[in-house]
Amino acid sequence: MICWCFENTNPPLSGALNRSKLRRAEKKCESKEVSKMTSEKNTPEKKFRAGAISATIWQNNGQNNKTGQPVIYRTISLERGYKDKSGAWKSTNSFRINDLPRAALVLQEAYKYSVLKDMQNAATETPEMDIDEEEVLM
Repeated sequence: MICWCFENTNPPLSGALNRSKLRRAEKKCESKEVSKMTSEKNTPEKKFRAGAISATIWQNNGQNNKTGQPVIYRTISLERGYKDKSGAWKSTNSFRINDLPRAALVLQEAYKYSVLKDMQNAATETPEMDIDEEEVLM
């Protein structure tokens, strides 16, 4: 796909120097299209929380490599929330030894939810139901 991203260029560029400018402009344009596609907001499907530890389930759309059919798959992100020195909330993917039991708990719940949701969708073959955004475990 060719995308013309030149603001003040009439007519299209030609020649060796201009071809390199054209390639750079095409790359810039492609990156704009990619960022536009990835900027569509993907909200969490479900969030499990135990204290400062949370597991977030994300529903993703993809394509089966063999059949080319669209598929839905889930990913799970695990994080620990904390306050920095200025009091602002931050998150990290590093955990202390005391965080591990809670991490195991929210991961277990996220796994259970994902497996049951997949089984439910396979059995009913209907669109996914509306669900709560967050579930607090402790």
